[in-house]
Amino acid sequence: MPRENLAQQRILIKGGKVVNDDLSVVADVYVEDGVVQQVGPNLNPEPLTGLVVLDATNKLVIPGGIDTHTHMQFPFMGSTSKDDFYTGTKAAIAGGTTMIIDFAIPQKGCSLIEAFDTWKNWADPKVCCDYALHVAVTWWSSKVKEEMKSLVQNKGVNSFKMFMAYKDLYMVNDEELYEAFSCCKELGAVAQVHAENGELIAQGAKKMLAMGITGPEGHELCRPEEVEAEATQRAITIANAVNCPLYVVHVMSKSAARVISNARREGKVVYGEPIAASLGTDGTNYWSKDWAHAAAYVMGPPLRPDPSTPGFLMNLLANDDLSVTGTDNCTFDICQKALGKDDFTKIPNGVNGVEDRMSVIWEKGVYSGKMDENRFVAVTSTNAAKIFNLYPKKGKIAVGSDADIVIWDPKATRTISAKTHHQANNFNIFEGMVCHGVPVVTVSRGKVVYEGGAFNVTAGEGKYVSRPPFPPYVYERVRQREQIKANENDPAVPTKAVHSGSNNQSTINFLRVNMKQQKPINIKLGFLHKSCHCNLSLKEILL
Repeated sequence: MPRENLAQQRILIKGGKVVNDDLSVVADVYVEDGVVQQVGPNLNPEPLTGLVVLDATNKLVIPGGIDTHTHMQFPFMGSTSKDDFYTGTKAAIAGGTTMIIDFAIPQKGCSLIEAFDTWKNWADPKVCCDYALHVAVTWWSSKVKEEMKSLVQNKGVNSFKMFMAYKDLYMVNDEELYEAFSCCKELGAVAQVHAENGELIAQGAKKMLAMGITGPEGHELCRPEEVEAEATQRAITIANAVNCPLYVVHVMSKSAARVISNARREGKVVYGEPIAASLGTDGTNYWSKDWAHAAAYVMGPPLRPDPSTPGFLMNLLANDDLSVTGTDNCTFDICQKALGKDDFTKIPNGVNGVEDRMSVIWEKGVYSGKMDENRFVAVTSTNAAKIFNLYPKKGKIAVGSDADIVIWDPKATRTISAKTHHQANNFNIFEGMVCHGVPVVTVSRGKVVYEGGAFNVTAGEGKYVSRPPFPPYVYERVRQREQIKANENDPAVPTKAVHSGSNNQSTINFLRVNMKQQKPINIKLGFLHKSCHCNLSLKEILL
């Protein structure tokens, strides 16, 4: 029976296992006024009149997914992506995603604020779920810096994306990256990069075309994974120079993933975002004899022809070397892709994923045994909420959290197909994939918007969500490092001891701190086996 089309409902979800990133527990969930009011066993809210009861027995109750990377109705490469903010977000809720973060992308020399306003005006009347906007920095000037500040302070933006590819269109150089990263750090924003070496891609494309390679395979051949890895390493190096946290979007290759993994193990504040496509399929499709099929997979960076890549990326995602998942959902149909029929550089870049991300990650991650249900919640929702300062309103089922909830059936299966999906595109890169793990009910903003294959949502019901700067999950470490560095350079810091030496002998350098003079006194300390013997008392040393 269809649900009453109310803006919000009183909802009781009974008998399910509530799964957050840190804990799974069998409990009921009561929702009212768009917010989780109670979580616990055997809830019986009053009155019963008007209460919507959802049976979640033998199912999981999880936070709604957050897709960190979409491009709805994006004007790009001579066309506009097929999924607009209505069809795209409607497909999202069918797949268990209750929030997307799209990108406002100005042309070089154009206003960032005007781009933000344009995208917001496109989205507001159409969205079926909540959304936010990253803003791209495609050029640099003092005006750009001022507009970034205004977007953070007045528009609820806390993330900016820089392109290292798409030469002469969106690409910025290293000096501009340095300035943009510095500004992000100052404002408390998350710096994002599309990491590919745009100059090498441009030269590689010329080379491929000169050799007579015009088909979709040329797209991958001119931008091999070392081009992605080099740019990833360069971006991390520049960001680290200014102590700016970095978020690498659409990680597509083993090489780039290894760079991110190594950087994290070195203590750098960097996050990697593989996408549904890189986790669920590969680039062997570029060599298909069916041109339309091959072209449908063209995106930047490209999918990699090494068929072991998706499993490798999933392993890193499962073990926190990579952090979060998006889709880079930017759909172009076969006719639009045909713009590059005789020249692969003119094929509009983009694939689908916003509807299928959750199921693909469950299938390739949880069902395969690579990650547990809690890590699934972390990489599809919670980590995104923490990185972009939405947590715990988003990304968690707890009292006070937004009622963005999915009832997930881990035993149900579905077969992905363009014939049955809800996206506007006529092709699906996951065609024929059987996925264990299916969303059976989606609750957005405290209302059942999708249940048993039926929608109960209208355009414009979703809302823009402002994101404050300085997300603690990202910036607490950055701030602490800045404080330590400041203390080390401050002459008013109290006495400190610095230890250096071998197993047999050590030098402790005591600094007598004075506003006018700092005088180091080096004292040799002898070590006897595992016990320490000092010939002078600490009192004598300080005197």
